[in-house]
Amino acid sequence: MSQRTRVLVLALSLALFAVFATAQQGAAPRQIQITVSKFSYSPSEITLKKGEPVTLALTSTDVTHGLVLKDFGVKIELKKNQTEDATITPDKVGTFQGKCSHFCGKGHGSMVLTINVVE
Repeated sequence: MSQRTRVLVLALSLALFAVFATAQQGAAPRQIQITVSKFSYSPSEITLKKGEPVTLALTSTDVTHGLVLKDFGVKIELKKNQTEDATITPDKVGTFQGKCSHFCGKGHGSMVLTINVVE
């Protein structure tokens, strides 16, 4: 292979890599569906990657519920059969808990959503 051909192959490879990297940055956040009902989130525990944007799509199946994720600046309320989205980008590794912010009955205090953030 000639020197010129090698340079062209390398240039083309770098250009393709740049296009792929740019496309990945502009990609829509991954979406996680979470069903909310008395007295739980389902799933009740999720794992996210640090730096990866994720949209949590929460749907209440029975009464008005809420979700507060203090570590991610999220506070939402959702009515029965309503879906609300919260997009977050975790910037630190650890285990974080969200809680229902709208009283929904005796088991309200046990409504916890655990988010594990990994590298």
